[in-house]
Amino acid sequence: MIFLALLVGIITGFGAVGFRALIGLVHNILFFGNFSFSYNANMHTLASSWGIWVIFVPVIGAIIVAWLIQTFAPEAKGHGVPEVMNAIYYNEGKIKPIVALIKSLASSISIGSGGSVGREGPIIQIGAAFASTLGQIASIPARQRIILIAAGAGAGIAATFNAPIGGLAFAMELMLVSINASTVGLVAVATATATYIGRYFLGATPALNIPALEITNLHMASPYILLLFIPFGILMGFAATLFIHIIYWFEDLFDDLPFNYYLRHMAGMFLVGVIMYIFIHYTNHYYVQGVGYATIIDILKQLLNNPWLLLLLFVAKLLSTSLTLGSGASGGVFSPSLFLGATLGAAFGGFMHMLFPGLDINTAVFALAGMAAMISGSTGAVMTAIAMSFELTRDYNSILPIVISVALASNLRKLICNESIYTLKLLRRGIIVPEGLQADLSSANRARDIMAQTFQVVELTLLEQELPNIKPNQITIVEKHGEILGVLRNKLFAKPEINIETPEEFLDTNYIMVAPFTNLVAISRKMQEKEAEIILVTRNPNDNSSRTLLGTITAKEISAAMGRTAKLMV
Repeated sequence: MIFLALLVGIITGFGAVGFRALIGLVHNILFFGNFSFSYNANMHTLASSWGIWVIFVPVIGAIIVAWLIQTFAPEAKGHGVPEVMNAIYYNEGKIKPIVALIKSLASSISIGSGGSVGREGPIIQIGAAFASTLGQIASIPARQRIILIAAGAGAGIAATFNAPIGGLAFAMELMLVSINASTVGLVAVATATATYIGRYFLGATPALNIPALEITNLHMASPYILLLFIPFGILMGFAATLFIHIIYWFEDLFDDLPFNYYLRHMAGMFLVGVIMYIFIHYTNHYYVQGVGYATIIDILKQLLNNPWLLLLLFVAKLLSTSLTLGSGASGGVFSPSLFLGATLGAAFGGFMHMLFPGLDINTAVFALAGMAAMISGSTGAVMTAIAMSFELTRDYNSILPIVISVALASNLRKLICNESIYTLKLLRRGIIVPEGLQADLSSANRARDIMAQTFQVVELTLLEQELPNIKPNQITIVEKHGEILGVLRNKLFAKPEINIETPEEFLDTNYIMVAPFTNLVAISRKMQEKEAEIILVTRNPNDNSSRTLLGTITAKEISAAMGRTAKLMV
């Protein structure tokens, strides 16, 4: 598994590098007619030589994307993470290999042609698809294949944002079914490997390199400024809820249009092209096209500090992202969330500076807290948002404002809307996926804790005469000379005549023997694998003697144990 996790990290790391190069190629061809892989998303795109005809660049991308998705892999549509979660919880971690290829192509075209989406969602799905394929080739069990998928998803985040801790946190919060030293260690191997490869080819600097924020001298924030992050966190909770619902409102709107997928997607991307052209015409920057990192950097450098312009950018990005994803593009929601959080955060900070000029308010801190709050509120990945906000900028002084904002935004969003942007998509299909993880209390239940001790043992030769005294609802184990033959079937009581020469007619021999310290997870797995209904708890599972029996477990005992566990869950 360590070797496979390392391989997943290598594949995903190179996949992230190649994916970014592919975005650059598409972008340069469609915007400038140049065949070049060189593209820095942290710098504003120059005005295209096409002039007003740049409006149709996203439309050209939409035609190709629609063809790829409709022809080869419908799973490549959208932001990708829900499909990975669905594979984990409902498809034994199986993802079709072609998804990785089509997702790479479709997302690079969506982003490169100006679609307002992020590159992290696609690389998560790409890494997960590679991991799933690798797990299927290696013929490992579903539980191990799921760990590899989580490793691929975490590695994708790590390589894309140069954020190994954020990638690990993302896998732990949203992908892993159970967290322990083994599973976390395997994910860590993949994220570290992918991060190293990403740094080797793309550089070791933070994804949003703002030297002014990398302050080495730590200082205390004013308590009055910290208090402002309470209403700000509440505001971001409402903003995250709006973001979640407006995307799916646009998706329903486009699905209801009386056109086919091609025309719907082309219409949506045409409107995105119009918004792009309006901004380039009046401000000399496209601002809302693509991942939007250049705009975020301008905000963190405080080059963009007009709160009214920032609010306009927030609305424009919200509209552009909703049009892009709602009409059927392929791309992630992480980058749009960062953009929305940065613009709304800096705008809030700007207005607070107007109201309280004596507080020395730094709008960049509000922007950074807004980015983390929007991520946590929309995706439910709280620890990921906190870890990545530091890894993206290396600004440790903003941690307290970030924690306050993240906590309030995520909890308020859950109060208004229990589902995240990922789980709501699945819920709309009738699929329920848990948001976040809880302690696996079922693994703390051992066989000796849940077993029933009311069983009885009867010698085969005495069975016929003891039969009238046996209770039908009691487990009866039949032995011969001290060796267990099987468990008495209930149907015997409907036909009391027996022939001890043919015990297989009335005995269930498909039972499993386990040690008293076997946990409930292992018991359930054994029952499912063997299709058995009876567990015999014995001091020595290798000894078939009735003398070592301690108790029995059936579905009734398992249900009772799960009921006791449920009382402790939130």
